[in-house]
Parts: sequence; C-alpha cells; structure tokens
Amino acid sequence: MTEPRAAMRKPEWLKIKVQGGRPFQEVEALLKALHLNTVCQEANCPNRMECYGKRTATFIILGRNCTRNCTFCNVSRERPDPVDPLEPEHVAAAVRSLKLRHAVITSVTRDDLPDQGAGQFAACVRELRAQCPETTVELLIPDMQGREDLLDVILAERPEVLNHNVETVPALYPRVRPQADFERSLGVLRYAKSKGFKTKSGIMVGLGEREDEVIDVMRRLREGDCDMLTVGQYLQPTARHIAVHEYVTPETFERYRIEALELGFARVASGPFVRSSYKAEAL
Repeated sequence: MTEPRAAMRKPEWLKIKVQGGRPFQEVEALLKALHLNTVCQEANCPNRMECYGKRTATFIILGRNCTRNCTFCNVSRERPDPVDPLEPEHVAAAVRSLKLRHAVITSVTRDDLPDQGAGQFAACVRELRAQCPETTVELLIPDMQGREDLLDVILAERPEVLNHNVETVPALYPRVRPQADFERSLGVLRYAKSKGFKTKSGIMVGLGEREDEVIDVMRRLREGDCDMLTVGQYLQPTARHIAVHEYVTPETFERYRIEALELGFARVASGPFVRSSYKAEAL
C-alpha cells in the first residue's frame, strides 16, 4: 500500500467561497447560549459557513471528546466529558428555534459509558418529538460496539433515518479507523434494516483506496439493503492527521454516483464537499 503523500495544493474545485453574515452569527450565538456542539465545528467541516448561513447545523451530543483514535478525524480525544442531562432539551430548543424540518444528531464515540451513549440518543429523540413533532429525525450513530441491545434502545424511539458511516475501505481500516471494524459497522446497518428502518452510510475517498475497493464497499452495503449513500473527499484537518493521498476529480465522483444508483441505492450524494449530514433533508 502506497504511503500518503505530503500536503498537496488543492485543485480549483476544492476552493471554498467565504460566507458569513447575520444568519451565520445568529446560529453561532444560539449554539453558544444553549451550550451545544456541532459536528460542523468540531470536525472542521468545509460546509460550516454554508450550513450556518442557511440556519442549519448537525448537532453532536455526548461532549466534545471521543474515545477512539481515528486518524482522519478532527474531534478531540481528551478525557471524555460528563453526560449533560439538559442536552436533549437544549438540542430540541435549537431545532425549534432554527425551524428545522429535518434534524441530524450525531455524537462522539463513548466506549467509556456502559450504554455507549444510547440512552442520550434516545432522550434527544423523545425531546424532539415533544417539542418539534413535525421535524423528522436522522441519527448518525457510532457502532455501539455492535451491541444489539444498545441499538434497540435507540431504535425504540423510531428515528426516520439510521445513519452509520463505514468511512473507508476495509484495507485502510488499520491506518484510518484502528479501533473500528468494517464487518461490525455493516452489522449495525443490517440490524437497523432488519427492524424496518431507512439506513444510510458514508465513505470518504482520497485516502489511497482504489476505485474497485470503493465499488466493493457499495456492493457490501447494498447486500444489507442500505438505502442511502454519501461519498465525499477526505480533507486533512491538521498536520497531525493522516495525509490526503489524492484529490478525487468531480468526474470520478460522478462515476461513483452512477455506479451506486445502478447498484440500487435509493438516494446518493457524491462530490468533493459531500459529508454524511450535508443537505441531509434533500437526500
């Protein structure tokens, strides 16, 4: 396997127009007032300005610090935070204030908690149902160590979409997701589908994978009847993270989109700036 290259100059299609303005500032102020974190900020998402500018965000619960050591992720790996009992109420208040029709909630991985954080996900959905009954809910969950009893806690609240990312091809897991397991992640999605839920997953490219490996991941997801797929470019958050191997061209992203649709995915978003929760309502 080829070693990742040093930092490369970004191509034109990856240059972002700076956005801001009053809506961005209002979302920032709201999140600060409610003591909420977003994946937009913690993961250094390139779409943050656009999403905040449109008065939307993906909420990240269970604190800011993750117990895993994925080499692609910008989320902090310091001592895990205490679980905030007011967090579900605050998430629902933010969704109500922003008038979101579709709310996406994710979390850091919390291997330190007996329930891996499943109870907090469930509490957030219950609070959303109470405060924002017209809002649909998408949960982007960690693997919960593959425990079906914990998945049952989450699924009992009937989110409209159960999302769990496989992130990369199996051959790269030792370097990219050393504490995760590709088959375990597939198992999470298969279990949710077996319970009748719409399922969604995502993969990053540009880490050194081959095209045939990406398509094989698509096939494996479809074997479990996964409904929706996102494919996006990996961008190195800092010099401490695994380097970008290549910047995948828009033409290659379009090939991935067409291949995924031909494999039977109902919805596919594939492009350089696509992230798992980007424009999730439209998907």
